[in-house]
Amino acid sequence: MAEIGRLAGVSQVTVSRALSTPDKVSPETLERIRNAIERTGYVPNAVAGALASSKSRLIAALVPSVTNIVYASVLHAFSEIMWDRGYQIMLSETGLELDREEKAIATHLSRRPDAMLLTGVRHSAGSRRMLHNAGIPVVEIWDVTDTPIDCCVGFSHKEAGRVAADFAVGAGYAHAATITAGDERAICRRDAFAHRYERLTGTKVQAADFAAHATLGLGREGLAQLLDRNLPRGSVIFCSSDQFAQGALVEATARGLCVPQDIAIIGFGDQEFAASTVPALTTVRIDRQILGQTAANALLARFAASPETAMVHDIGFEIVRRQSA
Repeated sequence: MAEIGRLAGVSQVTVSRALSTPDKVSPETLERIRNAIERTGYVPNAVAGALASSKSRLIAALVPSVTNIVYASVLHAFSEIMWDRGYQIMLSETGLELDREEKAIATHLSRRPDAMLLTGVRHSAGSRRMLHNAGIPVVEIWDVTDTPIDCCVGFSHKEAGRVAADFAVGAGYAHAATITAGDERAICRRDAFAHRYERLTGTKVQAADFAAHATLGLGREGLAQLLDRNLPRGSVIFCSSDQFAQGALVEATARGLCVPQDIAIIGFGDQEFAASTVPALTTVRIDRQILGQTAANALLARFAASPETAMVHDIGFEIVRRQSA
């Protein structure tokens, strides 16, 4: 910083002020300092700055999968707002295990983030203790609860399953099945769908379950399992993701079945490809951009200590009816 000051013709204190509070430095002086920084390739010590200000300008974000477009699109909307406010995102993939999430939380907290984004509302006791002791804002996304760690942004997975069942019954499907990934929120939707459908029709819902994340290949395998168990023609299948639903469409085509006449398929997520499959995919839509933006604004409100900040933000969902069901 002394070298930057010498090149810019200002004191080291002025360089420090320009880096921490540039609005307090005249535009001409700020321009000279920026030119000196560019000439030298100087990178400010963020760790030292964080110790001095108690702010790291880092937001920790933990998601089950970095390759899943659902989480990626939420994070994109979230990070755009945080970036504009001067924050950077530290991202980790936690998978589906609570103990892995706990280790990731410990690692991120050691970097002293200003806030943390978590996926889901169920966490280990150790994770909750660490987060409460850290005393930083926490936003939990993709689910809602009356007792968040700090605040949450999402929707009711149980209600999404119920509404999908109501749709299936209202459309006249006499038999139903599910293809579900090993995610607790997907399982919640499956159970809510099955319970509601069975209560309304008296017909048992068949299930193909997988412990892994959803893929097109497992979607094919799921439909194959159901058909090999003599799933009746004319059944509707509620998939825990659009990836599974796309795989089921491929398997149905490979077996010479017509969708939705022989097998009807409902996805979840309304991903970009859903409207372009053949036939176009009926699915449950969640506005991922609104979810990410709402999560970012919830944290910014926490930073500002806004007294009117809500703890629970339910963004809802909708059934998008296309040709597959």
